[in-house]
Amino acid sequence: MELAALIGELGGLLHTVVTFIVALSIIVTVHEFGHYIVGRWSGIHAEVFSVGFGPRLASRVDRRGTRWQIAAVPFGGYVKFLGDANAASAGADDATMARLSPDERRHTMHGAPLWARAATVFAGPAFNFILSIAIFAAMATTTGIATEPPQVARMLPLPAAYDLKDGDTILAIDGRPTPDYETLGKVADDLPKSATADYRVRRDGAELTVTGPTPRQPIVLGVLPKSAAMDAGLKEGDVIIAAAGAPVPRFIDLRNAVTASGGRPIALEVWRDGTTFRTELSARERPVESRDGGFETGYQIGVSSGYVFDPATRTPGPVEALGSGISLTWRVVDQTFSAIHSMVAGRISPCNVSGPVGMAQAAGAAASAGVSSFIFLVAALSTAIGLLNLFPIPVLDGGHLVFHAYEWAFGRQPSDRFMNLAMAAGLTLVLALMLFGLSNDLFCA
Repeated sequence: MELAALIGELGGLLHTVVTFIVALSIIVTVHEFGHYIVGRWSGIHAEVFSVGFGPRLASRVDRRGTRWQIAAVPFGGYVKFLGDANAASAGADDATMARLSPDERRHTMHGAPLWARAATVFAGPAFNFILSIAIFAAMATTTGIATEPPQVARMLPLPAAYDLKDGDTILAIDGRPTPDYETLGKVADDLPKSATADYRVRRDGAELTVTGPTPRQPIVLGVLPKSAAMDAGLKEGDVIIAAAGAPVPRFIDLRNAVTASGGRPIALEVWRDGTTFRTELSARERPVESRDGGFETGYQIGVSSGYVFDPATRTPGPVEALGSGISLTWRVVDQTFSAIHSMVAGRISPCNVSGPVGMAQAAGAAASAGVSSFIFLVAALSTAIGLLNLFPIPVLDGGHLVFHAYEWAFGRQPSDRFMNLAMAAGLTLVLALMLFGLSNDLFCA
């Protein structure tokens, strides 16, 4: 291998690792801060707030006696409360608890009232959701929300010139009204297989009919990591003209051609910056949304697309932006449950569970696509991690909440023997899931 190529690969690996550590550190810090701040508000004293595990690299002790530290292993973090036997708050340090007075025990996780312990545990995942909502709301405020009826802010570069222009408000296509983007999407998929369509537009206060491209052509707006498109060298801005020797004027035509290929090699003709070239790739099995709202196994080449224009936008108010943030966060939650259900039902492959390598690659690809893509990924991962932590698995926050619910229902905590067995089983399950995800990263296509 040439030195330049080796340096390039090492640089790419370093970029992937660093972006993953940054993304994970943001999410973990917010999660642990949720535990810390609600614990503090509830009267529970935090001895250590750590970003990372292992030996301390840097630390300081604040006026409340909490040591804030950065540790050597950057894949995680924890808050250790007074009286905890370990960072997971899995048990009490009997020696410490024995020497504390009744008033001092009130400031431990194990001596605090049930409501304070439950609130402190729930706060970690809750802050992950709050982070996601805040990011999505901020992005809606920064990038704006598309105006309706649809309006062209900027036409994207295409292989041919059309009469549709920047600033046009789209009123109808081929005689079908398009009052909003939901309707526009349905109209776009129902149009005849043609490269052009008749648009009724409002331009400079007047209504007129012009010829324009079909609204959803196979324009590459993004390339997914570990995809056939990435391996084939497709880039943002490419326009796929033909697939398997047949024209694909609409994105749905490309999707149908990819599905029909069944994973066999398929030839693509691609337009890029005024020139045309050919490439070949093989679609890979990936989960796709089914008509019932779940997922099923289908074939994808790994490109995202959209309309042939950048939509005109407006700045939403605080309430509307917050609503957008909540809606997007809920969509991540809903799709996560749908994917799990489809996986359990055997409709999609377990290979879709990613481990640390897959998440790192996704973080690196998002960072390469731009700051907004990286921030969006942080928000989505924050929701996923918050949701995962609410699963009723011992050692996770959800497992602790189950124990607290048991204590509330029966007036006593589970026995120490049961707790120890449950924690061991939970730790085994979590480690098994991590190894499963890592094996998928290494061996699944």
